[in-house]
Amino acid sequence: MAFESLSEKLNAAFKKLRGKGRLTPNDVKEAMREVRMALLEADVSYKVVKDFTKSVTEKAVGSDVLEALNPAQMVIKIVNQELCALMGGQNQKLSIGSKSPSVVMLVGLQGAGKTTNGAKLAAFMRRQGKRPLLAACDIYRPAAIKQLETVGAQLDIPVFQMGQTNPVDIAKAAVEHAKKHGNDLVFLDTAGRLHIDEQLMDELKNIKAAVEPAEILLVVDAMTGQDAVNAANAFDAALGITGVMLTKLDGDARGGAALSITAATGKPIKFIGVGEKLDAIEPFHPDRMASRILGMGDMLTLIEKAEQSFDEKKALEAAEKLRANRFTLSDYLEQMGQLKNMGDLESLVGMIPGLDAKALKGAKIDEKGMARQEAIILSMTPAERENPAILNSSRKKRIAAGSGTSVVDVNRLVKQFDAMQQMTKQLSGKNMKKLQKKMGKMGGGFPGFGGGGFPGGFPGF
Repeated sequence: MAFESLSEKLNAAFKKLRGKGRLTPNDVKEAMREVRMALLEADVSYKVVKDFTKSVTEKAVGSDVLEALNPAQMVIKIVNQELCALMGGQNQKLSIGSKSPSVVMLVGLQGAGKTTNGAKLAAFMRRQGKRPLLAACDIYRPAAIKQLETVGAQLDIPVFQMGQTNPVDIAKAAVEHAKKHGNDLVFLDTAGRLHIDEQLMDELKNIKAAVEPAEILLVVDAMTGQDAVNAANAFDAALGITGVMLTKLDGDARGGAALSITAATGKPIKFIGVGEKLDAIEPFHPDRMASRILGMGDMLTLIEKAEQSFDEKKALEAAEKLRANRFTLSDYLEQMGQLKNMGDLESLVGMIPGLDAKALKGAKIDEKGMARQEAIILSMTPAERENPAILNSSRKKRIAAGSGTSVVDVNRLVKQFDAMQQMTKQLSGKNMKKLQKKMGKMGGGFPGFGGGGFPGGFPGF
Protein backbone atom coordinates (compact mmCIF):
# COMPACT_ATOMS: atom_id res chain seq x y z
CA MET A 1 0.00 0.00 0.00
CA ALA A 2 1.20 3.53 -0.76
CA PHE A 3 2.83 5.44 2.12
CA GLU A 4 3.78 2.25 3.99
CA SER A 5 7.50 3.01 3.99
CA LEU A 6 6.87 6.68 4.76
CA SER A 7 4.63 5.76 7.69
CA GLU A 8 7.30 3.49 9.14
CA LYS A 9 10.00 6.14 8.92
CA LEU A 10 7.83 8.90 10.37
CA ASN A 11 6.74 6.72 13.26
CA ALA A 12 10.38 5.81 13.94
CA ALA A 13 11.24 9.51 14.14
CA PHE A 14 8.34 10.27 16.48
CA LYS A 15 9.13 7.26 18.67
CA LYS A 16 12.37 8.97 19.67
CA LEU A 17 10.43 12.07 20.66
CA ARG A 18 7.95 10.07 22.75
CA GLY A 19 10.84 8.67 24.76
CA LYS A 20 11.78 12.13 26.03
CA GLY A 21 10.06 13.75 28.98
CA ARG A 22 10.86 17.26 27.78
CA LEU A 23 11.81 18.46 24.32
CA THR A 24 14.44 20.96 23.30
CA PRO A 25 14.63 22.84 19.98
CA ASN A 26 17.47 20.49 19.01
CA ASP A 27 15.24 17.46 19.61
CA VAL A 28 12.64 18.90 17.25
CA LYS A 29 15.20 19.80 14.59
CA GLU A 30 16.70 16.30 14.75
CA ALA A 31 13.25 14.77 14.29
CA MET A 32 12.53 17.11 11.39
CA ARG A 33 15.79 16.04 9.76
CA GLU A 34 14.52 12.46 9.77
CA VAL A 35 11.10 13.60 8.54
CA ARG A 36 12.81 15.46 5.69
CA MET A 37 14.73 12.34 4.64
CA ALA A 38 11.57 10.21 4.84
CA LEU A 39 9.63 12.61 2.62
CA LEU A 40 12.44 12.87 0.05
CA GLU A 41 12.68 9.07 -0.10
CA ALA A 42 8.90 9.01 -0.69
CA ASP A 43 9.55 11.07 -3.84
CA VAL A 44 8.08 14.29 -2.51
CA SER A 45 9.54 17.30 -4.34
CA TYR A 46 12.46 19.03 -2.63
CA LYS A 47 10.75 22.44 -2.50
CA VAL A 48 7.62 20.97 -0.92
CA VAL A 49 9.72 19.09 1.67
CA LYS A 50 11.74 22.21 2.48
CA ASP A 51 8.64 24.36 2.98
CA PHE A 52 6.87 21.63 4.95
CA THR A 53 9.67 20.96 7.46
CA LYS A 54 10.31 24.70 7.87
CA SER A 55 6.67 25.31 8.75
CA VAL A 56 6.51 22.38 11.18
CA THR A 57 9.77 23.38 12.88
CA GLU A 58 8.65 26.99 13.38
CA LYS A 59 5.42 25.86 15.04
CA ALA A 60 6.96 22.99 17.01
CA VAL A 61 9.72 24.99 18.74
CA GLY A 62 7.25 27.45 20.26
CA SER A 63 7.03 27.66 24.04
CA ASP A 64 3.44 26.33 24.04
CA VAL A 65 4.70 23.06 22.56
CA LEU A 66 8.01 22.59 24.38
CA GLU A 67 6.46 23.39 27.78
CA ALA A 68 3.38 21.20 27.25
CA LEU A 69 2.76 18.14 29.43
CA ASN A 70 3.22 15.89 26.38
CA PRO A 71 5.27 17.84 23.83
CA ALA A 72 5.85 14.80 21.59
CA GLN A 73 2.11 14.50 20.99
CA MET A 74 1.93 18.22 20.26
CA VAL A 75 4.63 17.87 17.58
CA ILE A 76 2.79 14.93 15.99
CA LYS A 77 -0.43 16.97 16.03
CA ILE A 78 1.35 19.80 14.18
CA VAL A 79 2.77 17.36 11.61
CA ASN A 80 -0.71 15.91 11.12
CA GLN A 81 -2.18 19.38 10.55
CA GLU A 82 0.59 20.36 8.12
CA LEU A 83 0.26 17.10 6.17
CA CYS A 84 -3.46 17.73 5.87
CA ALA A 85 -2.84 21.30 4.65
CA LEU A 86 -0.19 20.05 2.21
CA MET A 87 -2.74 17.77 0.54
CA GLY A 88 -5.43 20.44 0.25
CA GLY A 89 -6.94 20.74 3.71
CA GLN A 90 -10.37 19.27 3.02
CA ASN A 91 -12.26 17.04 0.60
CA GLN A 92 -13.26 18.74 -2.66
CA LYS A 93 -16.33 17.36 -4.38
CA LEU A 94 -16.77 17.02 -8.13
CA SER A 95 -17.91 20.32 -9.64
CA ILE A 96 -21.41 20.10 -11.11
CA GLY A 97 -22.34 22.95 -13.44
CA SER A 98 -25.61 24.87 -13.23
CA LYS A 99 -26.75 23.70 -16.67
CA SER A 100 -27.59 20.11 -17.54
CA PRO A 101 -25.85 18.02 -18.65
CA SER A 102 -22.71 18.88 -16.71
CA VAL A 103 -19.55 17.86 -18.58
CA VAL A 104 -16.43 16.34 -17.02
CA MET A 105 -13.32 16.10 -19.22
CA LEU A 106 -10.96 13.31 -18.24
CA VAL A 107 -7.43 14.11 -19.40
CA GLY A 108 -3.99 12.65 -18.82
CA LEU A 109 -1.10 10.70 -20.27
CA GLN A 110 -1.53 7.26 -21.79
CA GLY A 111 -1.43 4.46 -19.25
CA ALA A 112 -2.66 6.56 -16.32
CA GLY A 113 -5.97 4.68 -16.29
CA LYS A 114 -8.36 7.32 -17.67
CA THR A 115 -10.79 4.89 -19.29
CA THR A 116 -11.28 2.47 -16.40
CA ASN A 117 -11.14 5.07 -13.65
CA GLY A 118 -13.44 7.39 -15.58
CA ALA A 119 -15.99 4.58 -15.65
CA LYS A 120 -15.45 3.97 -11.92
CA LEU A 121 -16.10 7.66 -11.27
CA ALA A 122 -19.25 7.57 -13.38
CA ALA A 123 -20.50 4.61 -11.31
CA PHE A 124 -19.62 6.46 -8.10
CA MET A 125 -21.64 9.49 -9.21
CA ARG A 126 -24.57 7.25 -10.15
CA ARG A 127 -24.61 6.05 -6.53
CA GLN A 128 -24.98 9.73 -5.62
CA GLY A 129 -28.17 9.91 -7.68
CA LYS A 130 -26.73 11.13 -11.00
CA ARG A 131 -27.45 9.71 -14.46
CA PRO A 132 -24.03 9.56 -16.15
CA LEU A 133 -23.07 9.01 -19.78
CA LEU A 134 -19.61 7.91 -20.92
CA ALA A 135 -18.34 9.36 -24.20
CA ALA A 136 -15.53 7.71 -26.20
CA CYS A 137 -13.36 10.61 -27.46
CA ASP A 138 -10.11 8.61 -27.72
CA ILE A 139 -9.96 7.64 -31.40
CA TYR A 140 -6.23 6.88 -31.49
CA ARG A 141 -5.43 4.15 -28.98
CA PRO A 142 -6.27 0.69 -30.32
CA ALA A 143 -9.37 -0.79 -28.66
CA ALA A 144 -9.93 2.33 -26.51
CA ILE A 145 -13.57 2.57 -27.61
CA LYS A 146 -14.13 -1.15 -27.07
CA GLN A 147 -12.56 -0.94 -23.61
CA LEU A 148 -14.90 1.88 -22.60
CA GLU A 149 -17.91 -0.04 -23.92
CA THR A 150 -16.84 -3.13 -21.98
CA VAL A 151 -16.45 -1.40 -18.62
CA GLY A 152 -19.62 0.60 -19.32
CA ALA A 153 -21.53 -2.65 -19.86
CA GLN A 154 -20.08 -4.15 -16.68
CA LEU A 155 -21.23 -1.13 -14.68
CA ASP A 156 -24.49 -0.76 -16.63
CA ILE A 157 -23.60 2.80 -17.69
CA PRO A 158 -24.42 3.93 -21.26
CA VAL A 159 -21.53 4.68 -23.62
CA PHE A 160 -21.73 7.11 -26.55
CA GLN A 161 -19.37 6.59 -29.48
CA MET A 162 -19.09 7.61 -33.13
CA GLY A 163 -16.10 5.53 -34.16
CA GLN A 164 -12.95 7.14 -35.56
CA THR A 165 -14.39 10.60 -36.28
CA ASN A 166 -13.30 14.02 -35.01
CA PRO A 167 -13.09 13.98 -31.17
CA VAL A 168 -14.53 17.51 -30.98
CA ASP A 169 -17.60 16.40 -32.96
CA ILE A 170 -17.95 13.34 -30.72
CA ALA A 171 -17.88 15.51 -27.58
CA LYS A 172 -20.54 17.89 -28.93
CA ALA A 173 -22.75 15.02 -30.12
CA ALA A 174 -22.39 13.28 -26.73
CA VAL A 175 -23.73 16.36 -24.95
CA GLU A 176 -26.70 16.54 -27.34
CA HIS A 177 -27.32 12.81 -26.86
CA ALA A 178 -27.31 13.31 -23.08
CA LYS A 179 -29.87 16.11 -23.34
CA LYS A 180 -32.22 13.92 -25.35
CA HIS A 181 -31.86 10.83 -23.16
CA GLY A 182 -31.98 12.41 -19.69
CA ASN A 183 -28.30 12.05 -18.73
CA ASP A 184 -27.28 14.88 -16.41
CA LEU A 185 -23.56 14.11 -16.33
CA VAL A 186 -21.24 13.43 -19.30
CA PHE A 187 -17.72 12.00 -18.84
CA LEU A 188 -15.46 12.58 -21.86
CA ASP A 189 -12.76 9.90 -22.14
CA THR A 190 -10.18 11.88 -24.12
CA ALA A 191 -7.01 10.68 -25.84
CA GLY A 192 -3.69 10.46 -24.06
CA ARG A 193 -0.10 10.26 -25.27
CA LEU A 194 3.06 8.63 -24.00
CA HIS A 195 4.31 12.17 -23.52
CA ILE A 196 2.83 15.66 -23.78
CA ASP A 197 2.81 17.16 -27.29
CA GLU A 198 1.34 20.22 -28.96
CA GLN A 199 -1.12 18.25 -31.13
CA LEU A 200 -2.66 16.58 -28.07
CA MET A 201 -3.04 19.86 -26.20
CA ASP A 202 -4.60 21.60 -29.21
CA GLU A 203 -7.21 18.84 -29.50
CA LEU A 204 -8.05 19.07 -25.81
CA LYS A 205 -8.30 22.86 -26.01
CA ASN A 206 -10.75 22.53 -28.91
CA ILE A 207 -12.89 20.05 -26.97
CA LYS A 208 -12.88 22.39 -23.96
CA ALA A 209 -13.98 25.33 -26.13
CA ALA A 210 -16.73 23.27 -27.77
CA VAL A 211 -18.44 21.84 -24.69
CA GLU A 212 -17.38 24.17 -21.84
CA PRO A 213 -16.79 21.45 -19.19
CA ALA A 214 -17.65 22.14 -15.55
CA GLU A 215 -14.68 20.02 -14.54
CA ILE A 216 -11.37 19.13 -16.18
CA LEU A 217 -10.08 16.22 -14.15
CA LEU A 218 -6.48 15.13 -14.64
CA VAL A 219 -5.95 11.39 -14.16
CA VAL A 220 -2.40 10.58 -13.04
CA ASP A 221 -0.65 7.37 -12.06
CA ALA A 222 0.61 7.57 -8.45
CA MET A 223 3.39 5.13 -9.38
CA THR A 224 5.07 7.77 -11.57
CA GLY A 225 6.09 9.95 -8.62
CA GLN A 226 7.43 13.36 -9.57
CA ASP A 227 6.56 12.77 -13.23
CA ALA A 228 2.93 13.01 -12.13
CA VAL A 229 3.60 16.49 -10.78
CA ASN A 230 5.32 17.51 -14.02
CA ALA A 231 2.37 16.22 -16.06
CA ALA A 232 -0.06 18.08 -13.79
CA ASN A 233 1.81 21.36 -14.28
CA ALA A 234 1.85 20.91 -18.07
CA PHE A 235 -1.87 20.07 -18.35
CA ASP A 236 -2.79 22.87 -15.96
CA ALA A 237 -0.80 25.43 -17.97
CA ALA A 238 -2.53 24.37 -21.19
CA LEU A 239 -6.07 23.63 -20.01
CA GLY A 240 -6.55 24.97 -16.53
CA ILE A 241 -7.38 21.69 -14.79
CA THR A 242 -9.83 21.85 -11.89
CA GLY A 243 -8.79 18.74 -10.02
CA VAL A 244 -6.80 15.51 -9.97
CA MET A 245 -7.61 11.82 -9.72
CA LEU A 246 -4.71 9.67 -8.47
CA THR A 247 -4.79 6.04 -9.62
CA LYS A 248 -2.98 2.93 -8.40
CA LEU A 249 -2.66 4.25 -4.86
CA ASP A 250 -3.10 0.66 -3.66
CA GLY A 251 0.23 -0.39 -5.21
CA ASP A 252 3.82 0.15 -4.13
CA ALA A 253 3.75 3.87 -4.89
CA ARG A 254 5.90 5.83 -2.47
CA GLY A 255 3.18 8.45 -2.18
CA GLY A 256 5.19 11.48 -3.26
CA ALA A 257 2.69 12.47 -5.94
CA ALA A 258 -0.16 12.71 -3.42
CA LEU A 259 1.95 14.88 -1.13
CA SER A 260 3.36 17.11 -3.89
CA ILE A 261 0.73 17.58 -6.57
CA THR A 262 -1.62 19.96 -4.73
CA ALA A 263 1.23 22.04 -3.33
CA ALA A 264 2.82 22.26 -6.80
CA THR A 265 -0.33 23.06 -8.81
CA GLY A 266 -2.77 24.47 -6.27
CA LYS A 267 -5.35 21.99 -7.63
CA PRO A 268 -7.03 19.52 -5.27
CA ILE A 269 -6.91 15.74 -5.45
CA LYS A 270 -10.60 14.84 -5.64
CA PHE A 271 -10.57 11.05 -6.06
CA ILE A 272 -8.17 8.15 -5.63
CA GLY A 273 -8.13 4.74 -7.27
CA VAL A 274 -7.46 2.07 -4.65
CA GLY A 275 -7.71 -1.21 -6.55
CA GLU A 276 -8.50 -2.99 -9.78
CA LYS A 277 -12.15 -3.71 -9.03
CA LEU A 278 -14.68 -1.41 -10.66
CA ASP A 279 -15.88 -0.09 -7.30
CA ALA A 280 -12.36 0.61 -6.03
CA ILE A 281 -12.56 4.41 -6.01
CA GLU A 282 -12.79 6.80 -3.06
CA PRO A 283 -13.21 10.54 -2.56
CA PHE A 284 -9.89 11.94 -1.35
CA HIS A 285 -9.95 13.26 2.22
CA PRO A 286 -6.64 14.98 3.14
CA ASP A 287 -7.31 14.76 6.88
CA ARG A 288 -8.02 11.02 6.72
CA MET A 289 -4.98 10.35 4.55
CA ALA A 290 -2.75 12.34 6.93
CA SER A 291 -4.02 10.22 9.82
CA ARG A 292 -3.28 7.01 7.91
CA ILE A 293 0.23 8.18 7.04
CA LEU A 294 0.91 8.85 10.73
CA GLY A 295 -0.46 5.44 11.76
CA MET A 296 -3.61 6.87 13.34
CA GLY A 297 -5.96 4.88 11.14
CA ASP A 298 -9.02 6.02 9.20
CA MET A 299 -12.14 4.79 10.95
CA LEU A 300 -14.48 7.07 8.98
CA THR A 301 -13.54 5.52 5.63
CA LEU A 302 -13.67 2.03 7.16
CA ILE A 303 -17.18 2.65 8.49
CA GLU A 304 -18.28 4.08 5.13
CA LYS A 305 -16.99 0.95 3.38
CA ALA A 306 -18.91 -1.22 5.83
CA GLU A 307 -22.09 0.80 5.35
CA GLN A 308 -21.81 0.49 1.56
CA SER A 309 -21.15 -3.26 1.69
CA PHE A 310 -23.70 -4.32 4.30
CA ASP A 311 -27.44 -4.25 3.87
CA GLU A 312 -28.79 -2.62 7.04
CA LYS A 313 -32.02 -4.64 7.20
CA LYS A 314 -30.22 -7.94 6.67
CA ALA A 315 -27.53 -6.89 9.13
CA LEU A 316 -30.11 -6.30 11.85
CA GLU A 317 -31.75 -9.66 11.07
CA ALA A 318 -28.36 -11.39 11.29
CA ALA A 319 -27.60 -9.67 14.60
CA GLU A 320 -30.94 -10.82 16.03
CA LYS A 321 -30.32 -14.38 14.88
CA LEU A 322 -26.90 -14.30 16.50
CA ARG A 323 -28.35 -13.20 19.81
CA ALA A 324 -31.03 -15.89 19.65
CA ASN A 325 -28.51 -18.52 18.45
CA ARG A 326 -30.53 -19.04 15.24
CA PHE A 327 -27.73 -18.13 12.83
CA THR A 328 -27.65 -20.73 10.03
CA LEU A 329 -25.24 -21.65 7.26
CA SER A 330 -27.49 -19.76 4.83
CA ASP A 331 -26.96 -16.61 6.91
CA TYR A 332 -23.24 -17.38 7.06
CA LEU A 333 -23.15 -17.59 3.25
CA GLU A 334 -24.88 -14.22 2.95
CA GLN A 335 -22.43 -12.57 5.35
CA MET A 336 -19.46 -13.95 3.39
CA GLY A 337 -20.78 -12.30 0.25
CA GLN A 338 -21.08 -8.93 1.98
CA LEU A 339 -17.62 -9.20 3.53
CA LYS A 340 -16.05 -9.89 0.13
CA ASN A 341 -17.40 -6.58 -1.12
CA MET A 342 -15.24 -4.66 1.36
CA GLY A 343 -11.97 -5.54 -0.41
CA ASP A 344 -8.66 -6.98 0.76
CA LEU A 345 -7.81 -7.20 4.45
CA GLU A 346 -4.47 -5.37 4.12
CA SER A 347 -6.13 -2.15 2.97
CA LEU A 348 -8.73 -2.37 5.76
CA VAL A 349 -6.14 -2.97 8.49
CA GLY A 350 -4.39 0.29 7.63
CA MET A 351 -7.60 2.14 8.52
CA ILE A 352 -7.87 0.69 12.05
CA PRO A 353 -6.07 2.80 14.68
CA GLY A 354 -3.43 0.87 16.61
CA LEU A 355 -3.21 -2.11 14.24
CA ASP A 356 0.10 -2.74 12.52
CA ALA A 357 -0.56 -3.16 8.80
CA LYS A 358 2.99 -4.44 8.36
CA ALA A 359 2.28 -7.36 10.67
CA LEU A 360 -0.51 -8.42 8.31
CA LYS A 361 1.31 -7.45 5.11
CA GLY A 362 0.07 -9.52 2.23
CA ALA A 363 -2.94 -10.75 4.19
CA LYS A 364 -5.98 -10.87 1.99
CA ILE A 365 -9.42 -12.37 2.15
CA ASP A 366 -8.92 -15.84 0.69
CA GLU A 367 -11.32 -15.62 -2.23
CA LYS A 368 -10.58 -19.21 -3.33
CA GLY A 369 -11.25 -20.43 0.19
CA MET A 370 -14.48 -18.47 0.30
CA ALA A 371 -15.49 -19.85 -3.10
CA ARG A 372 -14.97 -23.40 -1.74
CA GLN A 373 -17.08 -22.62 1.30
CA GLU A 374 -19.82 -21.11 -0.86
CA ALA A 375 -19.81 -24.18 -3.12
CA ILE A 376 -20.07 -26.48 -0.09
CA ILE A 377 -23.01 -24.59 1.43
CA LEU A 378 -24.80 -24.35 -1.93
CA SER A 379 -24.47 -28.15 -2.30
CA MET A 380 -26.39 -28.69 0.94
CA THR A 381 -30.14 -29.12 1.25
CA PRO A 382 -32.11 -26.40 3.09
CA ALA A 383 -32.45 -28.77 6.06
CA GLU A 384 -28.69 -29.34 6.20
CA ARG A 385 -27.97 -25.60 6.12
CA GLU A 386 -30.49 -25.07 8.89
CA ASN A 387 -29.06 -27.82 11.07
CA PRO A 388 -25.50 -28.99 10.24
CA ALA A 389 -25.74 -31.50 13.11
CA ILE A 390 -27.59 -33.92 10.77
CA LEU A 391 -24.55 -34.16 8.48
CA ASN A 392 -23.42 -37.78 8.66
CA SER A 393 -20.68 -39.45 6.65
CA SER A 394 -22.79 -40.18 3.56
CA ARG A 395 -24.22 -36.65 3.44
CA LYS A 396 -20.74 -35.14 3.68
CA LYS A 397 -19.53 -37.34 0.81
CA ARG A 398 -22.46 -36.23 -1.33
CA ILE A 399 -21.84 -32.54 -0.53
CA ALA A 400 -18.10 -32.87 -1.25
CA ALA A 401 -18.82 -34.50 -4.62
CA GLY A 402 -21.43 -31.88 -5.50
CA SER A 403 -19.14 -28.94 -4.62
CA GLY A 404 -15.94 -30.32 -6.14
CA THR A 405 -14.24 -30.36 -2.72
CA SER A 406 -13.27 -33.02 -0.18
CA VAL A 407 -14.86 -34.34 2.98
CA VAL A 408 -11.99 -32.67 4.85
CA ASP A 409 -13.12 -29.30 3.43
CA VAL A 410 -16.70 -29.98 4.50
CA ASN A 411 -15.59 -30.94 8.02
CA ARG A 412 -13.43 -27.79 8.24
CA LEU A 413 -16.38 -25.56 7.35
CA VAL A 414 -18.69 -27.26 9.85
CA LYS A 415 -16.03 -27.00 12.56
CA GLN A 416 -15.50 -23.31 11.83
CA PHE A 417 -19.23 -22.67 11.92
CA ASP A 418 -19.59 -24.56 15.22
CA ALA A 419 -16.75 -22.50 16.72
CA MET A 420 -18.49 -19.30 15.64
CA GLN A 421 -21.72 -20.40 17.29
CA GLN A 422 -19.89 -21.24 20.53
CA MET A 423 -18.35 -17.76 20.48
CA THR A 424 -21.72 -16.07 20.01
CA LYS A 425 -23.16 -18.00 22.96
CA GLN A 426 -20.40 -16.57 25.13
CA LEU A 427 -21.25 -13.08 23.85
CA SER A 428 -24.93 -13.36 24.74
CA GLY A 429 -26.67 -11.40 27.50
CA LYS A 430 -24.50 -9.11 29.60
CA ASN A 431 -21.34 -9.88 27.64
CA MET A 432 -22.99 -8.84 24.36
CA LYS A 433 -24.25 -5.60 25.91
CA LYS A 434 -20.78 -4.81 27.25
CA LEU A 435 -19.24 -5.45 23.83
CA GLN A 436 -21.86 -3.32 22.06
CA LYS A 437 -21.27 -0.46 24.50
CA LYS A 438 -17.51 -0.70 23.97
CA MET A 439 -17.82 -0.79 20.17
CA GLY A 440 -20.32 2.08 20.28
CA LYS A 441 -17.61 4.31 21.75
CA MET A 442 -15.41 3.49 18.75
CA GLY A 443 -17.91 4.94 16.29
CA GLY A 444 -20.75 2.45 16.11
CA GLY A 445 -18.95 -0.72 15.11
CA PHE A 446 -19.92 -2.44 11.89
CA PRO A 447 -23.33 -3.34 10.55
CA GLY A 448 -24.13 -7.02 10.94
CA PHE A 449 -23.26 -7.45 14.59
CA GLY A 450 -25.61 -5.02 16.27
CA GLY A 451 -22.83 -2.46 16.70
CA GLY A 452 -20.16 -4.97 17.66
CA GLY A 453 -18.16 -6.30 14.73
CA PHE A 454 -18.64 -8.80 11.94
CA PRO A 455 -20.73 -11.87 12.74
CA GLY A 456 -18.46 -14.79 13.35
CA GLY A 457 -15.25 -12.99 12.58
CA PHE A 458 -13.89 -13.06 9.04
CA PRO A 459 -15.05 -16.13 7.12
CA GLY A 460 -12.93 -17.41 4.30
CA PHE A 461 -9.30 -17.22 5.44
